Amino acid sequence: MTKSKGFTVSLEVIEEGHMTNATARLAIGGEELAATGKAQRNPDDPDRPMIGDELAIARALLVLARELGQKVDEGVAAYEGHEVHVSI
Repeated sequence: MTKSKGFTVSLEVIEEGHMTNATARLAIGGEELAATGKAQRNPDDPDRPMIGDELAIARALLVLARELGQKVDEGVAAYEGHEVHVSI
């Protein structure tokens, strides 16, 4: 039997001068996971805002993936009764 589920990751990007901050949020299992990523442009580099956005978002998503992986580890460990590390 096939079962379809949908989840949404929301991204917020804030640029302040040479700094770009991104927040990634995922609602799952009745709770929300949130992670942040940052990028800082060297003042000598050309102003290419999309590169900073992409880097900050990528970093936030990596942290979010690690947090979700930790949540999986904890869930499996609770079920198995011993510590586990699931590869993601």
